[in-house]
Amino acid sequence: MNSLVSLSMPTITKAFIQELGNGKLETEEQLVAEALTQKGIPFSFFTAKRIRRRQLPLDEHSLVVGNIPCILGALKQLNIPTPALNDYPVCLQSFLHRQIWQSTLSELATRLERGDYPAIFAKPCSRRKQFTGAIFQSEVDLAQVSGISKHENLICSEVVHWRSEYRVYVVRSQIRGIHHYEGDPLEPIDRDAVEEAIRILNESGEAYAGYAIDFGVLDSGKTALIEMNDGFAVGAYGVSAQDYTDMVWSRWEELLSQMAT
Repeated sequence: MNSLVSLSMPTITKAFIQELGNGKLETEEQLVAEALTQKGIPFSFFTAKRIRRRQLPLDEHSLVVGNIPCILGALKQLNIPTPALNDYPVCLQSFLHRQIWQSTLSELATRLERGDYPAIFAKPCSRRKQFTGAIFQSEVDLAQVSGISKHENLICSEVVHWRSEYRVYVVRSQIRGIHHYEGDPLEPIDRDAVEEAIRILNESGEAYAGYAIDFGVLDSGKTALIEMNDGFAVGAYGVSAQDYTDMVWSRWEELLSQMAT
């Protein structure tokens, strides 16, 4: 497997890592700092305020590590198009094992007011999420989206029960780690199904150079796709510093290749 300083990753020479203040780091940022230190790659820390004010000297050799708002700010500064959300790749529809559709907050409210529909899981379509994905069972649940535009676009799903949930870290279509994060750890996912999904993603062109893809076990016993996560900013669940950093690094190298000239 290629390391983050191999010939396949030639462009990045420095990194900027988000801190919370007073040198405090989230888990993900700490992992990257550890890996870069081991490899002797220079990095400096920044706060979200500095991204908003465009105070970082970013260029085509820069890796930026932080939360989604900071990453979006960095992409904008670098004139890199914001990647479209692709939580449920078209090529992996057969792995969902549940109904998923697009809607709006207004349409969701109407369904809940009628009271004749089962519970619905809904989350914003936009990366700049106005609320965290949640289950909506009645009008009472609309309180958690109070103040949000009724035109907000949503991704909705029928509610299913996950026996267990796992995150799979992928670098250039190779699995780097499968880590349990929710439910019964004794309920393993079907690795063959996961490998098949990753193969299909790669062949379809929908895969990123670095990403994390979540799978879980349904009550039926089937292994199903939960969602795909862009590798530029995603939670670390038990993954090593090296593997996590390789994922972020590979994705950033891919994004840097899209800089407008």
